[in-house]
Amino acid sequence: MTVPLHTPTTSTTDAGSRRVATPSTVDTELVQLLTPEGRRVEHERYAFEGDDESIRAMYRDLLLVRRIDHEAHALQRHGELGLWAQCLGQEAAQVGSGRALAAQDFAFPTYREHGVAWCRGIDPAKLLGLFRGVELGGWDPAETGMALYSIIIGAQTMHATGYAMGLQRDGVVGTGDQTRDAAALAYFGDGASSQGDVHEAFVWASSFNAPVVFFCQNNHWAISVPTARQSRVPLVQRAAGYGFGGVRVDGNDVLAVHAVTQAALQRARDGEGPTLVEAVTYRMGAHTTSDDPTRYRDTAEVEEWKHRDPLARVETYLREVDTPESFFTDLQTEAEDLGAHLREACRSLPEPDLGALFDGVYADAHPELAEQKAEYLAYRASFETEGGAA
Repeated sequence: MTVPLHTPTTSTTDAGSRRVATPSTVDTELVQLLTPEGRRVEHERYAFEGDDESIRAMYRDLLLVRRIDHEAHALQRHGELGLWAQCLGQEAAQVGSGRALAAQDFAFPTYREHGVAWCRGIDPAKLLGLFRGVELGGWDPAETGMALYSIIIGAQTMHATGYAMGLQRDGVVGTGDQTRDAAALAYFGDGASSQGDVHEAFVWASSFNAPVVFFCQNNHWAISVPTARQSRVPLVQRAAGYGFGGVRVDGNDVLAVHAVTQAALQRARDGEGPTLVEAVTYRMGAHTTSDDPTRYRDTAEVEEWKHRDPLARVETYLREVDTPESFFTDLQTEAEDLGAHLREACRSLPEPDLGALFDGVYADAHPELAEQKAEYLAYRASFETEGGAA
């Protein structure tokens, strides 16, 4: 079903740029280009523009992201990480959208977008420090085009909207220069859609026609609360209340996710404002490693979603088009090497110097903080012995 929205009148932003209102729609029917059985299908508005070689590249991303998730989960279970938030089952939503980003775009993740980090060229070993508790983030956002993980639920949507408004003021929206025009992509989950920050971000993005795509990974569970308890209609319909368009996509279909996100980002870069993308997927694992999903959901539900696995459908398709077996065996070898890299990198992470935490609070010296640091260092020194720290 397609729901037409009211077309807002043309207005002027505070930055003095003329905003051209365009008709918006909310599509509640799932966009799908690759079925769970691995069969390509057509859609009247969206198409995957790549060839089979590009699909093989997508499959490589999917498989290696799953391996990253598997290794990190195992490291947590062995006591090497304090926590881990799995993305098992959500790889297509993350890889499809992550690969739709242009170099000049900027992604604002939650704490689960390991696949997006992979697509932005971030060494997955850099994800581990945060979950080991030895650093606040392991990569340079300016260099990678991806913000550090946001632990506060929904806060990153506000950051993305503000960044998008900054792009408008920098004059890199709607110029027609495909190498320069940019957009922001904000990730959040179905649970975050109930947070006030998300709705405030929607208000600001709509009011200023900001070049931002709100990408909701509806994995059906906000920790232990089902999506149905949060909304009586598809989440994508919330876009209608704010006056911008939305589209619902099969979040386990990497081709459809890529096509939908690519189109939404292009509209944003062209100055046509925000879009809400609801990627319908499923969280196959726990919310985090501190969660026990067997306490609140049925095994039958999990088994049903296993048949919609995002990797299996792509593999089925690739085998149907006679992809050489060497492609799959070489990829497994690459995955093993990646796993070894992560294990070694995790165990090589240095212990943090807690005394250094005081140095990053203020740009200039602060007497009270200096006193607190001295007290801490004296306390730490009291545990030292002749043979080293106690």
